[in-house]
This record gives sequence, structure tokens and C-alpha cells, in this order.
Amino acid sequence: MNDPSPIALITGGSRGLGRNAAEHLARQGTDVVLTYRSGRAEAEQAVASIEALGRRAAALQLDVADSSAFPAFAGQVKRVLAGWGRGNFDFLLNNAGHGVHAPFAETTEAQFDELVKVHLKAPYFLTQALLPLIADGGRILNISSGLARFSLPGYSAYATMKGGVEVLTRYLAKELGPRRISVNTLAPGAIETDFGGGAARDNAQLNAAIAAQTALGRVGLPDDIGAVVAALLAPGTGWINAQRIEASGGMVL
Repeated sequence: MNDPSPIALITGGSRGLGRNAAEHLARQGTDVVLTYRSGRAEAEQAVASIEALGRRAAALQLDVADSSAFPAFAGQVKRVLAGWGRGNFDFLLNNAGHGVHAPFAETTEAQFDELVKVHLKAPYFLTQALLPLIADGGRILNISSGLARFSLPGYSAYATMKGGVEVLTRYLAKELGPRRISVNTLAPGAIETDFGGGAARDNAQLNAAIAAQTALGRVGLPDDIGAVVAALLAPGTGWINAQRIEASGGMVL
């Protein structure tokens, strides 16, 4: 008899917000397939952490900047699912990414192009490649950023990609509606992780400045975002569709 537990696929799930989301979902009864780019040891630790919570987990290597690898990756996912007695998975979290901090006047084409590949082209074409494996009635959650709403100098290229992701979310929700797949955007504010070199976490002056601009008076923590991911993918929230949900504690109001 097949295990009816839901399955989530999380890109960039070996560390940071992706791993935190994976662990929150595991506590909620979800099995996880996660991807990692180069940190195999971290990925194995994430798998062990999920399994310790009583759920199944698998880690697959994927560089989301290389869209030519997506068809073969979909085949790998299919094989993992078959091993779990399933032909599809329920939740896709397009999370993998990195930041670039550079003034508009100094941003290079190489930096811009890399952000396009990772933050815009990857969610578009990876979701396309995985679409046959996403269950009807499933969910897609795309990670954006508070920087798509408020503007901080140095993030013009990164935020431009996230603006594109937010538009893509609405189009996916419209086109996948006949399959009852809901698609939403989650936009975190500043979070204390190693993202962007860990500046929000490790730079006390920057941390205090962000906290001063946040209604709840502090910088976000990974658990703040992982918990929201789990809530948006929980039973009973499938009617939320085509929405941008910002989890920032009320930054720059």
C-alpha cells in the first residue's frame, strides 16, 4: 500500500531557509526531496535531520543555473518517487538562489546574466520540466524577496529577478488552475542566515538598522520563514492562490 504522505521538492534545500523549510515540513508529516549545488556533506546532514524527524528524504545534485540539466534531473526525481511508491509529488518550493550586492552603475552583465539563470530562468524552466510529476491539486511556492516591494541601493539586479518571479507566479496560477495546482509567492524580508555573506546576521550595525525599520523590532530568523512555508503548504490553505505573501515582520512600512 502506498504511503499517502505528501512529498515536497525543495531546490537549495541543503542549507539556510531551504533546509529550515524542509525540517518544518517534515514535522508536518511531509517527505522531502531536496537539491544541493556542491555541498554534498551539508545535503547529507539535511537528509539525516529530516529522517530523524521520522520522514523520508533524498538529496539530488542540481545546479539550477544549468537549465540543460533539468530533463535528466526530472528523470532522477521520477526514480526517487518510484522508490517511494509514488508517481508524483505534491509541493514544489523554488528556493535556490544567491544574492549580488552592487550599485546599479557598477553591476556587470556577467552578474546580471547569472542572476537571470538562477532566479528567473531556473524557476521557469525547472517548473516546466517537473510539471508532469506534480500531482493535480498540488502546490507551487516561489521564493521572492521583500526587495521586490521596497528598494534598497545595491540590489537592483537581484530585485528585478524577483519582480519577474512574482509575475511568473500569477501566470502559473492562471495556466495551472485547470489542474487545481495553486501557485504563490513567498517574499521574506531580511533574515539572519549566511545569505549575501551573512551581513544581516553578522554586521551588528546593519542588523540594528534593519530592526529599526521593522514593525516587530528585530531581524527575521530562519524559523520565521520555515514556519510560513509549512503553513502555506498545510492542509486547508490550498484556496490561497496567485498571492504574494511577505514575511518580513513589517519592514519599511
